[in-house]
Amino acid sequence: MVNEQVIASIRQLTEALLALDPDYFLVEVKIKPTNNVKIFVDGDKGVPVAKLVQLNRALYAQLEADGIFPDNDFSLEISSPGLDEPLKMHRQYLKNIGRKVEVTLLDGSVKEGDLVVVSEDFITLEEAPAKKKGKPAPDQKKQLDIHFTEIKHTVVCIVF
Repeated sequence: MVNEQVIASIRQLTEALLALDPDYFLVEVKIKPTNNVKIFVDGDKGVPVAKLVQLNRALYAQLEADGIFPDNDFSLEISSPGLDEPLKMHRQYLKNIGRKVEVTLLDGSVKEGDLVVVSEDFITLEEAPAKKKGKPAPDQKKQLDIHFTEIKHTVVCIVF
């Protein structure tokens, strides 16, 4: 079982490295029982691979130097969250304004629409009206406010 203190230490080291460039932020730290450390980093305009490589090298060296894992028995992966990863942070919601999202609520219902507003307490989706069989959808779009406390998870939809 991974110690929460180890995760906190890795989080602190990662955030210190990211503090040098405020365009990037830590999303999540996961550690598998095999000491595979997986870190998700995001950026307001995405994260270039070169930045991920730079972070990986710097953090790997710090983890070795600090001896967080006995005999330095660990692996480290740093990546940006994929499109299949749910949004976890307020800053991720802000970066995705204007994109189509799917929101699963705590009651199990699913709402889909364009993310048009992100406040401290809620998001606003603009839902396209449903098409009725054989008829075009009306031009009216409906706005729906959803409080963060009601959200189970939100994913960005891939639109072609």
